[in-house]
Amino acid sequence: MAGAATVSDDLVEYGFRRVIITITAVLCALLEIVDTTIVNVALNQMRGSLGATLTDVAWVITAYAIANVIVIPMTSWLSQQFGRRNYFAASIIIFTVTSFLCGNADNIWELVVFRFIQGMGGGALLVTAQTIITESYPVAKRGMAQAIYGMGVIVGPTLGPPLGGWIVDNWSWPYIFYINVPLGIIATMLTLMYVKSPKYGEKLSADKVDWWGVVFLIAFIGSLQFVLEHGQQEDWFESHEIVALSVVSIFGLVAFIWRELVYEHPIVNLRVLKDSNLRIGTIMSFIMGFGLFGSTFIIPLYTQSILGWTATDAGMLLIPSSLMTAFMMPFIGQMIQRGVKKTYMVAAGFSIFFGFTFWMYTVMTPDTGVEHFFNPLILRGIGLGLLFVPITTMSLSTLKGKSIGEGAAFTGMLRQLGGSFGIAIISTFLTRFTQKHRVDLVSHEKLYDYETQQRVKQLTAGFMSKGFSPNEALQKAYAALEGGVLKQATVLSYMDIFLYLGILFAVCIPFILLVKEGKGKIDMADAMH
Repeated sequence: MAGAATVSDDLVEYGFRRVIITITAVLCALLEIVDTTIVNVALNQMRGSLGATLTDVAWVITAYAIANVIVIPMTSWLSQQFGRRNYFAASIIIFTVTSFLCGNADNIWELVVFRFIQGMGGGALLVTAQTIITESYPVAKRGMAQAIYGMGVIVGPTLGPPLGGWIVDNWSWPYIFYINVPLGIIATMLTLMYVKSPKYGEKLSADKVDWWGVVFLIAFIGSLQFVLEHGQQEDWFESHEIVALSVVSIFGLVAFIWRELVYEHPIVNLRVLKDSNLRIGTIMSFIMGFGLFGSTFIIPLYTQSILGWTATDAGMLLIPSSLMTAFMMPFIGQMIQRGVKKTYMVAAGFSIFFGFTFWMYTVMTPDTGVEHFFNPLILRGIGLGLLFVPITTMSLSTLKGKSIGEGAAFTGMLRQLGGSFGIAIISTFLTRFTQKHRVDLVSHEKLYDYETQQRVKQLTAGFMSKGFSPNEALQKAYAALEGGVLKQATVLSYMDIFLYLGILFAVCIPFILLVKEGKGKIDMADAMH
């Protein structure tokens, strides 16, 4: 890898300049994160206006996610090759231009291509913003800097659905991309005016670049992301396409690991994973991403499909949780600066998130109201606030120099992959649990049972009173009975998902005790994403 950056106090800013740099970096991180979820509520409108199928339009999400996860582990290397400020500014420009092109796409495949390129720029925004913020603060205040960055990363996924829903309900889907354009232009100008770039060692010549490492990484991550995004709708390994891409992903992983361990200038330094804290931290980051993106996915889905809420209402439900996380972040930064053990904070975060999932398990019914969701979601916000910054700093606490940045790339990548795994697994088990509960409920609801017959008679009479013939009313009564069973089965499946998600977090708590925190304070300026 290219020589490590020479980090000095020249990068530390004060007063107005630091405020502007912080706002710019957080804005860019928010733009990237919000765009991962803002399109979710616009897919139906995209499908109608572009004449696409549901499978086709799902690629709008998949392409962006694949590009994001591919570029994250390479960002440290790319920053050293081109200079961080130049690379960051170029990434903003790519993200902004492709946002405009996405809004002007004439067909679904144009949109998918532009979303992929947008994701390549966006992945760099997310991870480089963290380093820019931390380097702009003196060492004593870098815990607070991490907390400021964490607000964008944790709050962003939650802001996407309500913002997207409001835009779609009031305007049309292209505007979810157009809003990035003025913000991107402002961020580019501020980056070029205020952001400094550290001095790097000698750049690699083109013939020394780890091109095979790039190819294997793309094969591994790209194929894996596709399998996760489309596995459920393709019936997993019943599909030849999913089987083939799974094989490609495994081959890509094995070849990538081999290449990075034997090549003199690897694009991703895998040897940094020898550190036990980092290994545990990457697992925790994966699980945090699982819970963060998984809960952001499942709650709007439940409120829209079961409770019949609009996209805007479903998205707005998550706002109090995001505000609570944002409120928590400064306090988390202060606690880290005062020496509170990060292992205790992470254990508390996992415990609180378990409390949130169990609470959700108890309140879910076909008639759950917004008042039942409010307190559990506030608890979710507290738990996520206690997880992000402590996990990041704890994972890197025993690393030194450029290894910190290489380790930070892994935590970022695993957090994103955790979200992809979470959404894929939740989608799969929702379908399977619903089928199982439906079979169980039907087995207890025989047509010749007295209670079932009475229910059919009541429903039939109700439909006949609305003008339907006896035969039509009877058929509608059976359909209503089946719909009720399916709805109840679906509610039970959502309850199961929250219960198992909570168990996953509870099981992790003892493993936090395996982490030994570094004796000294970590210099986050070395975290060269």
